[in-house]
Amino acid sequence: MLHDCMHTNDNKYVVFRMLRYLVLLSLASVAVAYFNPHYAAGRSTMVHLFEWKWDDIAAECERFLGPRGFGGIQVSPVNENLIIWSHNRPWWERYQPISYRLFTRSGNEQQFANMVRRCNNAGVRIYVDAIINHMTGTWSENTGTGGSTANYGNWHYPSVPYGRNDFNFPHCVISGSDYGCCADRVRNCELSSLKDLNQGTEYVRTQIVNFMNHLISLGVAGFRIDAAKHMWPSDLRVIYDRLHNLNTNHGFPAGARPYIYQEVIDLGNEAVSRNEYTPLAAVTEFRFGMELSRAFQRGNALRWLYNWGPQWGLLASSVSLVFIDNHDNQRGHGAGGDILTYKSARAYKGAIAFMMAHPYGQPQLMSSFAFTNTEAGPPMDNSGNIISPAINSDGTCGNGWVCEHRWRQIFQMVQFRNVAGTTGLNDWWDNGGNQIAFCRGGQAFIAFNLEYWALNQSLQTCLPAGRYCDIASGTKNGNSCTGKTVTVGNDGRANINIGPDDYDMYLAIHRGADSLL
Repeated sequence: MLHDCMHTNDNKYVVFRMLRYLVLLSLASVAVAYFNPHYAAGRSTMVHLFEWKWDDIAAECERFLGPRGFGGIQVSPVNENLIIWSHNRPWWERYQPISYRLFTRSGNEQQFANMVRRCNNAGVRIYVDAIINHMTGTWSENTGTGGSTANYGNWHYPSVPYGRNDFNFPHCVISGSDYGCCADRVRNCELSSLKDLNQGTEYVRTQIVNFMNHLISLGVAGFRIDAAKHMWPSDLRVIYDRLHNLNTNHGFPAGARPYIYQEVIDLGNEAVSRNEYTPLAAVTEFRFGMELSRAFQRGNALRWLYNWGPQWGLLASSVSLVFIDNHDNQRGHGAGGDILTYKSARAYKGAIAFMMAHPYGQPQLMSSFAFTNTEAGPPMDNSGNIISPAINSDGTCGNGWVCEHRWRQIFQMVQFRNVAGTTGLNDWWDNGGNQIAFCRGGQAFIAFNLEYWALNQSLQTCLPAGRYCDIASGTKNGNSCTGKTVTVGNDGRANINIGPDDYDMYLAIHRGADSLL
């Protein structure tokens, strides 16, 4: 009898352990899911089409991004924002939400939904820049892009609606010294005097979740969480876990969770750490662009990139959304110091090529409009309407748009990364200075020359014997190349030549149809 009793208890203990394991497994699978961007098969790269209109994005998905193998697009904030004529409609007015209505200079809800559908059909996913930390600041203007108004003095946003009880009190504004000492002030006080929502309240959480779930129902694949470091991780976890699975009617698998990447600027020695957010979802790795910008401006020798990744103080690859520049730091905001942008094109293309060739992180490309004034908004007419990018005969953009994603040296590297796939980095070579080369498995090879003299070397490419087009200097045209041709021998080696004054500082070949003759 005693033996039977013990056996019963043992069974109960086993069942308890199994249930506990299943619960933990379920929680773990939900958490892991937030790190998957759910790109269509064979795609790997996101581009930020900063301030583009929804109709223009839809057209770009169909005519360029889909055919060129891009995986996704980060779009500018989709919900109604305050119109700020006093600063000539700056780019940052999009970060001053006045409601959750889908009505901005980029278009209305119907145009947004149409764009998401068309892009998903082209194999290109959409990721929304979600502004859920705050509402507007206090301004002399008081009209939103959809006609909404606010009562700033009462913290009243009737189009949500939000009232005074939905914001953090007592009222305070973050000062520069708070970042080094006071996590509670960083998270509970106003960022740049923007009215700070209290995500700890059930009502605020519900409004945010409903907004994000509506976007999921329209077919988006995920979200950039703006100003995540200014919100408590415990509150964000509740919000994320209440989000719906991605919409299977847009080609996502059953049970797919949204991809989430959180803006957490942390270069060390701050009260708020990026490590507090990595258990939740991916994090924007600002050190990535800072260090690569330094290296490709000869601040560090390229040879030191041989162990690029966490040994440089970067986050684990699986939790990192990486970029050279984004809309903030290319204007001197955020973090990173002297960041490379389109304005230093040769070095910038080199840094982008390294980002795309190296297996670390989930890469994001920047597609800009030209600016000299760091507050300037996108190209617009006298009424404040965004002017669409013009597509020139050579495939570049006009009307004040830079469109780095259409630069040959950048969009060709999207294909390189797709071909390299999940292979690791191997056969690293360097000259002890600023000439480096490496393979991606047996799929792709790249070499860089940042010296003041030529790289002229027989190197292991890890590729089958044959003739390949260098995708940096040109494209494949029938049975020839418009740029350099590289001949790989039976031993996988090839003579690699990059002059110090060549238009591009790198050479890249791969086994894909765009490169192999």
